[in-house]
Amino acid sequence: MTTSPAPAPAVADEELAPGRPVVFRNGTVLTMDEGHHVLRGGDVLVTGERIAAVGHALAAPAGAVEIDATGGIVMPGMIDTHRHMWQSAMRGYGADWTLTQYFVWNYLQWGKSFRPQDIYAGNLVSAVEAIDAGVTTSVDWSHNLQTTEHAEAALAALREVPGRFVLGYGNIQAAPWEWSAAPEFRDFVSRNFTGSDDMLGFQMAFDVPPASPDFPEKAAFEVARELGAPVTTHAGVWKVTTDEGIRLMHEHGFMTPGTVYVHAASLSTDSYHRIAATGGSASLSTESECSAGQGYPPTWKLRQHGIPVSLSMDTSVWWSGDLFSAMRATLSADRAMEHLEAHARDETVTHHKLRAEQVVSWATRGGAHALGLDSVIGSLEPGKKADIVLIKNDNSPAMVPLLHPYGHVVFQAQRADVHTVMVNGRVVKHDHRLIGAGLARARQAVEQTVEYLQGELGPEAWTEGMHPEIPETRVLNNPYTYTYGGHDAGGQGGGHDAAGQGGGHDAAGQGGGHDAAGQGGGGGAS
Repeated sequence: MTTSPAPAPAVADEELAPGRPVVFRNGTVLTMDEGHHVLRGGDVLVTGERIAAVGHALAAPAGAVEIDATGGIVMPGMIDTHRHMWQSAMRGYGADWTLTQYFVWNYLQWGKSFRPQDIYAGNLVSAVEAIDAGVTTSVDWSHNLQTTEHAEAALAALREVPGRFVLGYGNIQAAPWEWSAAPEFRDFVSRNFTGSDDMLGFQMAFDVPPASPDFPEKAAFEVARELGAPVTTHAGVWKVTTDEGIRLMHEHGFMTPGTVYVHAASLSTDSYHRIAATGGSASLSTESECSAGQGYPPTWKLRQHGIPVSLSMDTSVWWSGDLFSAMRATLSADRAMEHLEAHARDETVTHHKLRAEQVVSWATRGGAHALGLDSVIGSLEPGKKADIVLIKNDNSPAMVPLLHPYGHVVFQAQRADVHTVMVNGRVVKHDHRLIGAGLARARQAVEQTVEYLQGELGPEAWTEGMHPEIPETRVLNNPYTYTYGGHDAGGQGGGHDAAGQGGGHDAAGQGGGHDAAGQGGGGGAS
């Protein structure tokens, strides 16, 4: 009989000051490296900003803090490559929207009402939420930066939270060839994004709808090329961004390895070939694609064409803000399509093609690849930056037994199980509590934004926006009549009434002497 090592003593917050060496002890370590190494009872040693060693029984420097990972999973920090963070100020408001209602509310009606302080509020609470859920790197697809004051507010919020972020600069209230040509935009970029900073990156975020064959977006792509900024773009969104946009980008030479194609759901084989040939990657927001209407999440198509994949949550105005949900939804959607296509051929799937490990990889290494940070983050390897998540919850029955660690991350774990989060060697969450993240400040800012927007919309528009009209559902005519024990629903014959009284069976299929609740002797099928 073996005994587990004695647990390390509890660690106080003051012991986790930046710069002090940290060792994660005796966990199941998912390295996510090229060799697919999983270490049971493994350690990860961090010194400074970087991972110093991964192995068993590692010797730690004097004064190192030991975090007991027994019974837990140590994995790389997760990476979200597309999140409209400003919309977190309206969390859950659009739960019953379609994409059409989203466009109307944000693009045509109320998106323009957001002030710089509202962008700040949404970004702040979203950034705090991300690190709380073990998402150590987030792309802020910030497409409501109506002015550079809005952009400064978005950036200020990101800088207040100890996470790794990329600002995707966009503006749905103006055309990309307009806002990208503004001198104040250039000034904003030059002041805030000089040199290389892997803690705060920059992208340009805009779309190419099939509205004009003369390709006016070309000017925005040229600005991105001049600035050396990657472009992230919603592609393959049903009837909104189509194959025509991909063709124009390709023919003008604007499809690059750094381009991220968000959703990529409603595209042709030709478009997927163009993306694959130019080295771009796709960012899948499966909860979004399954609900809003961009198209079915195209994981199997992307694999067929060899297109790299990362995961994202899209927006908390609808969906959850953690990548556990994204992984679970992505694996489930892929397998649902695999079974559906097999059933259409009168076949049975006996072995799944997409595995849990691959989806965990998309949530970590896939995001690092999409952002050009492969050599920096995405796996637990000596020399890489220390973005680390410990999934451990001694108070949860769902953490035992821990048999298939990849499957456990995808199907069993959730944000409440995130015990410790480290970003760039700094512990920002420990023992399920955030450290230095400013949640109280974020809550206050969001409450002020909600109060302001409720006043702007008024009670009627506020309620209507949250509760769109429900289409009529028509129940098909049924050629069959439901009977009880050979009698019709009217309860004729054998002493039965509609409630199932008397001998025989009631509506629940219960045996003789049962009433509608199934009481009495005998039994039947439930």
